[in-house]
Amino acid sequence: MDRPAPYQDRVDAGRALAESLKKYAGERPVIVGLPRGGVVVAAELARALGAELDVILAGKLRAPYNPELAIGAVSEDGHVYLNRLAIRGLHVKDSYIEEETKSRLRTMRERLNLYRAVKEKVPLKGRTVVIVDDGLATGSTMISAIQAAHASGARKIVAAVPGGPADTVERIREMEEVSEVICPHIPDLFFAVSQLYVDFGQVEDSEVAEILKASSEEERKRA
Repeated sequence: MDRPAPYQDRVDAGRALAESLKKYAGERPVIVGLPRGGVVVAAELARALGAELDVILAGKLRAPYNPELAIGAVSEDGHVYLNRLAIRGLHVKDSYIEEETKSRLRTMRERLNLYRAVKEKVPLKGRTVVIVDDGLATGSTMISAIQAAHASGARKIVAAVPGGPADTVERIREMEEVSEVICPHIPDLFFAVSQLYVDFGQVEDSEVAEILKASSEEERKRA
């Protein structure tokens, strides 16, 4: 028998994560969502903690002939994480990785322009940064975002996700840049992030932009 999904939707997941992250409220954290689905989760978390919300864009590098499989990721500032084991196993050429990285960066820059039109980037230097996604699979985009936050001078980095596979959670937990990983749900058998949700509808860029615009207005009122 299939086990019921632990979360109704991404908003529900954000509320659940907030319970585990209340201890950071006094540190004035920046809640950073990974677009697109992670921003919905992050927005609920930021609201619960009264924290600033922002985004870091990180796009997975897609395997040749299998775009659903990640062989790494690149963040908006060009930080590249490569899964060397997957790359060796698939015999992926350096020239392919270079072109795929350029392609993903072009796409991310277009998306970033849309987001930054409604919300300025929040400086991360010296801050506690909570990086949020709607779930982990290979962890490539999360790892790339962590590296980007670290390079931006974050004082403390917390990775927060509603669920993911044990091996990926452990890989991120072992990163020197990471102070803590919050992952309430680790299924015995993990096959996709969608299994965490009853409603796993697609999130559009326009919805992310609206969330960022609303958060910017809320933060101005609190200032």
